[in-house]
Amino acid sequence: MAKARAKKPTSRRRDTKKGGPGSGRRKPCLFCKDKIEHVDYKDVTTLGRFTSERGKIRGRRITALCRRHQSQVANAVKRARELALLPYAAEPTNEGVGGRGRRDRDRD
Repeated sequence: MAKARAKKPTSRRRDTKKGGPGSGRRKPCLFCKDKIEHVDYKDVTTLGRFTSERGKIRGRRITALCRRHQSQVANAVKRARELALLPYAAEPTNEGVGGRGRRDRDRD
């Protein structure tokens, strides 16, 4: 029979880093902080902050808005797109056409 070894206690450290993923406290909503009741669809510069470079509406996790204001921003962006104040999508680049870059074609 094999000799039983005494087990060493494993030292488990708690992750005490602050500000990591899932660390608790959310950033305050930009509109709630400034006490803005309604998001205006004509304020294109503000709405541009909540859209990606490709024209997509960013999610709540990224924008750090409350549920109410995120919904208002989404509706305002959609309305601004309808009135041609914001683009539906970004300008296409030549690199993304056809799924292959220019360098790949030169190799053939």
